[in-house]
Amino acid sequence: MATNISTTFLIMSDSHGKQLLSKPPAEHIDVAIHCGDLTQESKLDEFKTTLRHLQDVNADLKLVIAGNHDFTLDVPAFESIVRNTRPPLEPELVRKTYGDYGEVRNSLFACARDANIILLNEGSYEFKLRNGALLRVYASPYTPSLGDSHRFDIPEDVDVVITHGPPKGILDYTGSQQRAGCPHLFQAIAHARPRLHCFGHIHEGWGGKLVTWRRHVASDLPPSHFTHIDHARSTLLGSLAGLSDARQDRDLDLFTADYDFSEQEPQTLFLNVALQGTPEMGQIPWVTKIPLPRVKT
Repeated sequence: MATNISTTFLIMSDSHGKQLLSKPPAEHIDVAIHCGDLTQESKLDEFKTTLRHLQDVNADLKLVIAGNHDFTLDVPAFESIVRNTRPPLEPELVRKTYGDYGEVRNSLFACARDANIILLNEGSYEFKLRNGALLRVYASPYTPSLGDSHRFDIPEDVDVVITHGPPKGILDYTGSQQRAGCPHLFQAIAHARPRLHCFGHIHEGWGGKLVTWRRHVASDLPPSHFTHIDHARSTLLGSLAGLSDARQDRDLDLFTADYDFSEQEPQTLFLNVALQGTPEMGQIPWVTKIPLPRVKT
């Protein structure tokens, strides 16, 4: 019996209340992931629309984290925004537009569990999938602002890391060609080396990269994309330029990450799956297969 089970993932981010898929995937999806910014303004109707779209996705398990636009999922942040807005907001208008404090999390997402939609807080999780695989996930909705720090406690045995923002140096270029990723997140990823790290937030960074890690790095060097990645053995699997070229030849509803994991070298597949593009070209979700360990019986 095979040690690992090939598991199919459908991954997206930054839908901002819009449609997730133009049509259903042709293949069976084991796990669907949304990496945050489910809404544009964190309005109640936007959450309802996105959850309705997620319910229509035919996947055995659907994992979701919040993005920086989804502030009502963070009740203290929601309360602070309302409290500090000037002129003061009418309580009834706030309730009608955004819901009561905690309503989206405690009501909408609680009901969505019936459709196998699970909202993840920061932390580590294990899921026994229907295909017999064990999925170990670390999730974090935190998106540190420029210059801020955050401790990402990613365990070494994790398979998939889900964050809203990118690590510094990986699919994180903005339109002004500035790197906007988080260096602390990169350091945590470089230490854990998961099979997959998916994120969004930087719309212009849409793409995929299979990274091979260096086996030997000087211990006094802090992890960075300059020092810890073996660039000669790493492969860019997709970019906005490549997506534009591919669309010249055919209609694309999903982008597939075609690659083979090496069993001899430590590798991580990085995917920036932001859906919000330009008016001229929308961006599309990714589909990929990841080998996961079989559930022990």
